[in-house]
Amino acid sequence: MTANPLAEGIIAGRLDPAAYADHFSDLHPPLDDHEALVAADRCYFCHDAPCITACPTDIDIPLFIRQIATGTPEAAARTIFQQNILGGMCARVCPTETLCEQACVREKAEGKPVLIGQLQRYATDTLMAQGVHPFTRAAPTGKRVAVVGAGPAGLSCAHRLAMLGHDVTVFDARPKPGGLNEYGIAAYKSVDSFAEAEVDWLLKIGGITIKTDAALGRHITLAELQADHDAVFLGLGLGGVNALGVDGEDRTGVLDAVDFIADLRQSTDLSQLPIGRDVVVIGGGMTAVDAAVQAKLLGALNVSLVYRRGRDRMNASRYEQDLAASKGVRIITNASPVAIHGNGSVREIEFEYTDDTLTPTGQTFRLAADQVFKAIGQTLAGDTLPAIESGKIAVTGAGRTSITGIWAGGDCATGGDDLTVTAVAQGRDAAMDIHTTLMG
Repeated sequence: MTANPLAEGIIAGRLDPAAYADHFSDLHPPLDDHEALVAADRCYFCHDAPCITACPTDIDIPLFIRQIATGTPEAAARTIFQQNILGGMCARVCPTETLCEQACVREKAEGKPVLIGQLQRYATDTLMAQGVHPFTRAAPTGKRVAVVGAGPAGLSCAHRLAMLGHDVTVFDARPKPGGLNEYGIAAYKSVDSFAEAEVDWLLKIGGITIKTDAALGRHITLAELQADHDAVFLGLGLGGVNALGVDGEDRTGVLDAVDFIADLRQSTDLSQLPIGRDVVVIGGGMTAVDAAVQAKLLGALNVSLVYRRGRDRMNASRYEQDLAASKGVRIITNASPVAIHGNGSVREIEFEYTDDTLTPTGQTFRLAADQVFKAIGQTLAGDTLPAIESGKIAVTGAGRTSITGIWAGGDCATGGDDLTVTAVAQGRDAAMDIHTTLMG
């Protein structure tokens, strides 16, 4: 009798090749020309548009949609890129359902907003496909700026500084630039190596040098960067992962969700990724949802996402929660892990129900698990950094830290909300402040 592969625990190749291709295809296929015109025609082109206020990068949304409606998507893309140079990725991963589209007048009146995110992708993809960069560098200023972290905040900062005429060197600890966009986004949200292509396109502005495998604290120091540059921007993200703090956390099969997502994103053959039969994801944010959905898409039979509070307190949007449920992920709320059981490898994880104040109720339950992914938040990693507040680099104004000449933005800095689009805005605004400071 042939063994049932679903009873073998953590294995690779649970699905046939066609299934992997289908499961990890584009979550939202791009609009064609006709669809874009129809979608753009629904916009009221509000004079005092609430969608602009809801956008962290302040894109003039009615303007770019009008430009699409008049058959000039390239002009629409320039409108977007003026405010958000990573507008292509943000169109794919930004939670528009809780930002611009939630504020849309059509949403308020009809419950069906203008497809702002998909229209933004249509415009940016059109221009990027032409290989055109919409901006040119200003005359060289002779100033040199170091950017630590090639994620959304760092790339946004570097591009704006380069556009203003400064020479920028970007240092990143990983082998490839892109940060969260390259390593931390669900694969079905950014297909066809878009993150890598976007970085290549962004660098066409000139004046930016990328140095990978250059980690702050191991390969470079803050003091060295200050000595060699006129200003420093820190966009290094959050490199540490919070621990569960329960017995058995060191058992085989208990992994960090961010590492699982990164491995999946860098894989060239999804059938080679081992996945469990019974997978449990602990957390309630976007990382938790991305890990849970992708575990299911890789062929896990049972996937449970467990969060310590109610669904209304989850950082993942209702849309993302519903997406997880539609893929077969079971969402369990008001439960905290208390122990991980097994003989060397994880076999079960024990939870205790909590009330709305996180007070344990005394009622426990166990879930079968051969793979557990931790997604309960990340922490700032590094020494000799500027002043820290609430676990992040404290900033004032447009990213100024406690050390003169050093700015910070993105997930590593206070004031953010762990969104790609917010990190882009912080990097851009810090660049403008750096430019003003350097030029007197």
